[in-house]
Amino acid sequence: MSNTFGQLFRITTWGESHGVAIGVVIDGCPAGLELSEDDIQRELDRRRPGQSKIASPRKERDRAEILSGVFEGVTLGTPISIIVRNEDARPVHYEELKDVYRPGHADYTWEAKYGARDWRGGGRASARETVGRVAAGAIARKILERVGVEIVGFVKQVENSLISANIVKTLENAIALRKEVESSIVRCPDKKVSDQIIKLIERARKDGDSVGGIVEVVAVGVPAGLGEPVFDKLSADLMKALGSIPAVKGVEIGSGFACAAMRGSEHNDTFQKFSPPYEGGVRGGLVTETNNAGGILGGISNGMPIVARIAIKPPSSISREQRSVDKSGNPRTIRVGGRHDPCVVPRAVPIAEAMMALTLADHWLRARVSKVD
Repeated sequence: MSNTFGQLFRITTWGESHGVAIGVVIDGCPAGLELSEDDIQRELDRRRPGQSKIASPRKERDRAEILSGVFEGVTLGTPISIIVRNEDARPVHYEELKDVYRPGHADYTWEAKYGARDWRGGGRASARETVGRVAAGAIARKILERVGVEIVGFVKQVENSLISANIVKTLENAIALRKEVESSIVRCPDKKVSDQIIKLIERARKDGDSVGGIVEVVAVGVPAGLGEPVFDKLSADLMKALGSIPAVKGVEIGSGFACAAMRGSEHNDTFQKFSPPYEGGVRGGLVTETNNAGGILGGISNGMPIVARIAIKPPSSISREQRSVDKSGNPRTIRVGGRHDPCVVPRAVPIAEAMMALTLADHWLRARVSKVD
């Protein structure tokens, strides 16, 4: 089982959805970084359930407690351990389905691999595991902020409602956009589209169903030169990081799959001298007129904004009647109980930002030892 991510800035998450607690151990964080539980709590509060009428009603405070690696508000360079206790776990909701394989879930595959599984809400296959990622991501963001990197994510699409424009180009733009994103309960900065998405999610809940969508996450101020070709390309590690988020079924960078319908003359990003509108958001001395590459060329950052998108499937836990089988292969008709999101896309935004931050922080540290200045 692989529960560890990163090379120099390395995290290991632990715990199950309805267990006693969940958490993360961060190894490789440099000493001397100012860090408090409040820094971590701000990000966890963005991810936790029960935030709005369209989210899971599970009530978790998700209070972060730093157990090690920080003294007098400063990191020591030693492993940082963070624990978050589960306060509203209700495994009783899953007892009647413990011998049934729920459609769309990891019940069957985890049992096929390990011969045992935690049937309480999916165990580590649950998105609750991402609490540890977001906590670690908050620390990675602190490192990146010191070198002028800002990360912002937002909901680009839910079902057939979407934002079509590219809206993040500069550092100042990203900071302003974050305020707009957080003012929407579905984390969509376009008011008209946001209202449409809320209606779509409410309709899906009423129908006993669910909807998926797309999250876009952008990093501005990333210096040119991050990435470790050939197998640890920045793009490859970023796709792995984002693709490991529960419910993600697709990842693209820059123009993504749309590039398959373009010609080289159209897709190539022409270099030019550093100039607006990218001033304050580009680190490398050169800019490109377009950003089809999404800020990465040859697996190495080029100083332009890094743009990635993830496609998120509709949540598998729905209240509609579904057909399945039990462990003996007997047909069963089930309804999945418990407290679930009809759409996880808005809550995936801070998770995607965290995985972007973890990847960039790791590669920033690795880049510092790649050459002698």
